[in-house]
Amino acid sequence: METIVLGIGETLVRDDRHWASWANWLGVPAHTLSALVGAAVAQGRDATDALRVLRPDMDVDEAYLARAAAGRGEHLDESDLYPDVRPALAELRAAGVRVVVAGNGTVRAGELLRALDLPADLVVTSGEWGVRKPDPAFFARVVEVAEAEPSATLYVGDHPADDLFPAAAAGLRTAHLRRGAYGHWWAEHPDVVGAADFRVNALTELVAHSARPALGDHPARPAFEDGSGAVGGGRPARVSYLRGL
Repeated sequence: METIVLGIGETLVRDDRHWASWANWLGVPAHTLSALVGAAVAQGRDATDALRVLRPDMDVDEAYLARAAAGRGEHLDESDLYPDVRPALAELRAAGVRVVVAGNGTVRAGELLRALDLPADLVVTSGEWGVRKPDPAFFARVVEVAEAEPSATLYVGDHPADDLFPAAAAGLRTAHLRRGAYGHWWAEHPDVVGAADFRVNALTELVAHSARPALGDHPARPAFEDGSGAVGGGRPARVSYLRGL
């Protein structure tokens, strides 16, 4: 691999603080919101639906702005990173791999991530690009900044519908990370198993995969359950209802 691109939430950054801060803002116990997030994940729904269960008329974007105005906006520091992030990214760069962080997040999240001075060549968020995963336009931007052919670029993420399937549809190689609620819950689904070039439990496993020569074509994968087989032919039928954060 010449370039490895990583998502942000539950790939590099733990979501504990994110959901705890929302629970605090809404005045509910953190475990209550966590349970509702888990239920949304298991149903293949957007995790922010958990907020709307608590406040049915809630506009999440407006609430985000209200939190920021009240001095309770986003915060991110070293403790929010998974412990394998720095070692893995540093090893990849030492091996000559271009490392890009590109995932869903606000402009503020991008600023906070860059302030951590990660061993990465580029750190960018969907808020800065003006397009969110799983929109194909997001992955078109990924292809641009990768500075390598799609077949020599690996996209790493935990979310099947936001990361794995659209990245594969864009012609990128893919690694599904068994991390976070989505990563664990959907890890063994046959469509995830069939679509991922690699399945990993830690970012440090990427170092070994990066040493493999890039291929001009994706390796053969089992056909999706709708019989289509083609990676770029749309999302697999059984997980088509998965929606992103």
